[in-house]
Amino acid sequence: VQLVESGGGLVQPGGSLRLSCAASGFTFSSYAMSWFRRAPGKEREWIAVIASAGSNKNYADSVKGRFTISRDNAKNTVYLQMNSLKPEDTAVYYCKVVRQGLPYWGQGTQVTVSS
Repeated sequence: VQLVESGGGLVQPGGSLRLSCAASGFTFSSYAMSWFRRAPGKEREWIAVIASAGSNKNYADSVKGRFTISRDNAKNTVYLQMNSLKPEDTAVYYCKVVRQGLPYWGQGTQVTVSS
């Protein structure tokens, strides 16, 4: 199993970014996918989850209405569209899959929201 995040960077408050997580080594279309983040000095925080077919999605209250999770099963990729970014969204963002009871994480991508 391999998960590779990309799309992070420096953005001003109010700006947008789209993160991608490219998956390989498993049948992507059969698994729910999640995004998490870890801000400096804080615990890792769950942000969003999408069901295997993409029909069901859930979000943490901290990002609801601003972030959108989606997936393209033909491309084995899950996305996180982040709008109206705030300085408190600054964190390393990770995608995760749980396969056969084991969690797999990507290496993370840094998002910095600052003027």
